[in-house]
Amino acid sequence: MSPRARNALIAVLALLLGAVVLVWFLHNYERVSRQVPLPAYGEPTYNDLFALRETLRRDGNKAETQRQLNLATTGLQPGDTVLMLDDPRKLSPAQVEGLLDWVEFGGHLLLRAPAADEDTDSEDTGLLPRLGVVPSAVDARCQHWNVPGQEPHQEFCQGNRFRLDGSTRAERRWGDAQDDTLVWARLRYGLGRVDVLAQMDFLLNGKSEYDTGLRDVPHRDLTRLLLAPNYGKGTTYLIYAMEMPSLWKTIYKRGWPIWVPLLLALLGWLWMRCQRFGAELPSPRGDRRSLLEHVRASGEHLHRHGKAPLLYDAVRQTFLKRLRLRAPIAAALSGDSQAQAIADHLQWPVARVKTALQVPPSRDDTALRERIRLLIQMRNLL
Repeated sequence: MSPRARNALIAVLALLLGAVVLVWFLHNYERVSRQVPLPAYGEPTYNDLFALRETLRRDGNKAETQRQLNLATTGLQPGDTVLMLDDPRKLSPAQVEGLLDWVEFGGHLLLRAPAADEDTDSEDTGLLPRLGVVPSAVDARCQHWNVPGQEPHQEFCQGNRFRLDGSTRAERRWGDAQDDTLVWARLRYGLGRVDVLAQMDFLLNGKSEYDTGLRDVPHRDLTRLLLAPNYGKGTTYLIYAMEMPSLWKTIYKRGWPIWVPLLLALLGWLWMRCQRFGAELPSPRGDRRSLLEHVRASGEHLHRHGKAPLLYDAVRQTFLKRLRLRAPIAAALSGDSQAQAIADHLQWPVARVKTALQVPPSRDDTALRERIRLLIQMRNLL
């Protein structure tokens, strides 16, 4: 068989094999499309009310989200609505008065009931005590919420139940008659209304197939019922986090992929640089002398052998070196004129300066000590 025929045969066999594989693949596999939910990014990652804001805007309503409630810049109007996710006990007295004044003239406020706390629930100036709402320590239980045409739903399963004191009247209420606890209450306050909810999870962004949020029709119907008093009248302000998260807490929770390797690298570098533990260094010998001891011994040796003028000359040269730096004109002179210039500079008697500059006798220890003392004093005064 010629090379050309052999190559043609190999090409035909390759095509047949490819055709067989293609027929097998098309016979066993079918092309289908599937929607895969992608993780959230951007604003929905920190704004839990992002989906509610967009839903209200698509329905023709004005909606704004804010991290903190600022009554001075917001400028609430009687037909507006404010929904707050955070604990209402964190409101300042000025914010409480501002919200109640706004609600009294037609505002609509939605609050989430916090868990019972003996330390904070005893304050009478808070927003909840002013409204007659008392947090309850009763364990949460689910409430049935049925919408025609939809599967039965259960809401407020993890909510914080609450009670109303005897002086508070509820326009609408939803709860359990057995223990007189509520999961929702709509209170009249002047011309406005205040809704208190045990839980607001159904208002938040859906994060998974189990946590559907506003994607469920029953959740949307319940949300529409809650926003009914001022729906479509004014602006809806959604306050998703009144308190800024701590910087260190955020770094600890979200920045660990960076700070953990850096910490390990730092510990490794310190381990490499640290001094190894081992046997203690031997103590120095007892007859070892310090530098000062050597200098003193050298001076005593010179003094004992009649070389005291050398000691005086060393101190005098030190004084003259300082004099050349501080009073160069006096240092350039000599004799009585130098002594007079030094005396004028130091404001000393001339006789005292002359005494200090005279070399003492070799065997006069008193004169040696006196002249050295004077030279040291003169040096220190320069």
